[in-house]
Amino acid sequence: MKESRCIYTLLGLFLLILTATATTSPARAATREMVSPSALGLSHVVLSVRHVPGGKGTFTEYAIPTSGSTPEEITTGPDSTLWFTEGQGNKIGKITTGSTITEYPVPTSGSDPKGITAGPDGTLWFTEYDGTRIGKITPSGTITEYPSLISGSGPQEITTGPDGNLWFTEGQGNRVGKITPSGAITEYPVPTFRSYPFGITASPDGNLWFTEFGGGQIGKITPSGTITEYPLSNRSSNPAGIARGKGKVLWFTEEGANKIGKISMSGTITEYPVPTSGSDPFGITDGPDHKIWFVEKLGNKLGTMTRK
Repeated sequence: MKESRCIYTLLGLFLLILTATATTSPARAATREMVSPSALGLSHVVLSVRHVPGGKGTFTEYAIPTSGSTPEEITTGPDSTLWFTEGQGNKIGKITTGSTITEYPVPTSGSDPKGITAGPDGTLWFTEYDGTRIGKITPSGTITEYPSLISGSGPQEITTGPDGNLWFTEGQGNRVGKITPSGAITEYPVPTFRSYPFGITASPDGNLWFTEFGGGQIGKITPSGTITEYPLSNRSSNPAGIARGKGKVLWFTEEGANKIGKISMSGTITEYPVPTSGSDPFGITDGPDHKIWFVEKLGNKLGTMTRK
C-alpha cells in the first residue's frame, strides 16, 4: 500500500493565494544536526500564475530548488511561514509569503519525510516513513530525530493532540503513536489486523480520530490510549484524509468508494458520493468559506461541498 501513502503529492506545492498493549519507550539519544547556510537552497522563482475563469481565484505555483523532490504535505509554522516535506528530496522546506524557499536536509539518508505539523513547543514535527523516525525542526533549521520506533513501522501522518503531545499513525506497524515534546514515545496497537492507520486529527471531544485505510474504519483513541473503531458501510472504501469540521463533526475521504464522509462524536457516519466517478478523493480540510475542500487524485481536481 506504499503507493497510497502520499496525501498531497497530487498538489505538488500549490499555494492558493486567496490569502492490545501500549509499549512505552523513554526518550532515546536523539540525532541533531545544525544545517549550515551552504547546505540550503534558496529560491523565489514563480513557476506560473493562473487565473481561474469567472474571477473566482488565482493560483500561483513556485518552483522548488531540488528537482524531483516530491513535496507532500504543508502546514503553517509558528514563524508565519509555510513548511513542507520533500519525500524524495529528503528535505524539510519552508516558503515565506514573499516566496523565498529554504530547504533543510534531513540527517538520515533516504528517510522519506511525509507528515508535518506545528507543535506546541514552537517547532515543526514531521514523520520519516522510510527512516522509521519522528523528527522536529526549529524555525532556524536545527533538526532532531527520534529513532525509537519499531523498524518498518512506516510513520505517516502527525498532529498535535489536546494533551500537548504529538500523535502519529504507523501504517505498516498498525499502531497509533504519541511522542512528548521531550522525545518519549508510546505506541498503541490498533485492534483490527492490518488496518493501516493513515490520517489523524485532534477532535473537539478531546480525543484523536484516525482513518484505517486497510480496515475500512474510522478509529478514535483517547489520550490514555483506549481505541474505539467505527466500521464504514463499505470495508473496502479505503478512508484516507480526515479533518476536524465546524461543530462536533469530522470529515474524511473514502478513496476506494469515491465518497466524502462525516462522523459525529458518537460515531454516527454519513456518506456523500463525489459526482466525478473514480475521482480518488484523498486529502481534505474544512475551509474558511463554509465549505469542505478536498483533492481528487485521479480526477485531477479540487472539490468542495457545502457542509450539511
